[in-house]
Amino acid sequence: MSSTASILAGAGPGGLATEEQTGLRLAISGGGTGGHIVPGLHLLEHLRESGGDLGDLVWFGSGRGVEERVLKHLTGRTGRAPVEVLSLALEPRSGGAPSWVGLAVRTAPSVQHVRQALRAHRTQVVLGLGGFVTAPVALAARSLGIPMALLEINSVVGKANQWLSPLCQRVYHAWEETVPADAGQRHLHMGPPVSPRLEPTDGESSRSAAKDCLGFDVGRPLLVVLGGSQGAQAINLALAAGSGTLVEKGISILHQVGPGKMDQAAELQFCQVWKLPGSYRAVEYVDEMDLALRAADLVLCRGGASTMAEVAAVQTPAWVVPYTHHRDNHQTHNAQQLGDGVRIVPESTLEGALAEVPGFMGEGGAAERERMRRALGRCVPRNAAAQILDDLERLANGL
Repeated sequence: MSSTASILAGAGPGGLATEEQTGLRLAISGGGTGGHIVPGLHLLEHLRESGGDLGDLVWFGSGRGVEERVLKHLTGRTGRAPVEVLSLALEPRSGGAPSWVGLAVRTAPSVQHVRQALRAHRTQVVLGLGGFVTAPVALAARSLGIPMALLEINSVVGKANQWLSPLCQRVYHAWEETVPADAGQRHLHMGPPVSPRLEPTDGESSRSAAKDCLGFDVGRPLLVVLGGSQGAQAINLALAAGSGTLVEKGISILHQVGPGKMDQAAELQFCQVWKLPGSYRAVEYVDEMDLALRAADLVLCRGGASTMAEVAAVQTPAWVVPYTHHRDNHQTHNAQQLGDGVRIVPESTLEGALAEVPGFMGEGGAAERERMRRALGRCVPRNAAAQILDDLERLANGL
């Protein structure tokens, strides 16, 4: 088994848990996209901020490049606990999603690798964040008798979670609609876990302070554009065509373009600098998402479940452009969970919608923005992370 990162932090030989260490010994499986990683980071941050005791962590990823970027701050969320990040190398070398045959071929040997790691870390409980990387982890945990839980953060249950839920002691659901009718005590509606730093923006003064921290003009409305952890080509192209007009009309833009797309954005950024320095900034990935969402007057984004949960937690109005090529169209369903707090913008109408942004972000749109913020405040519970962590502790203790 290859490792996407060496031991990131260690307290004990090889960075693994020792007999003397106390605290929850946790394994997490999540990778491939930010949506299968970020909820786990939010849980770990909540555990640290609430004074919880994490004794050891091993994180299983799929081997996709985005994981290294998203997980680079992992140790900052785990205190002094030893941490290891391991890649199960489930991604095909040619890139893209694996075929079912390819996944089956790679899963079998991965199960044994996971078994070895779980034993070495003396793992007490496993949490799967969805995606195909969870399959070998669930099979290994089952074979060792280690309790396992799944987190379903989308409003349409993913294929991996559908197949693996019978192997697990718990399934935590972000949205009540995905809880089966015969749920019993195994399926629990918790809400989406979010970082304790993702608090609702407290008025214009808080928003202005966040803009200032990011280096944007506090007197200009800020549009934050998010294409997910991997970027969104359709959104990037629409911004290339429309950002000049937005800048000219007094709007600042923070644009997450996605990995490997900075060259594409460099020309666009250069073109805007001469109009108003600092008015447009492109980044591969927004590291301080809480700050960006607090600073934003409007978010333009995909409908990934993590993004929807974060938008709702901070109560920032969002125009959502769902990725429509998923068979289950789950991004549209995710956005619909936020009701009047978001506006759903089909890709085919995106360029026209951008022309409406200045009016929405100006004084004439203030009342609508406030209505959207109030609607978002009713969408998600604030205690989901605490409830999930409490239940994981119970599972770890055999309760």
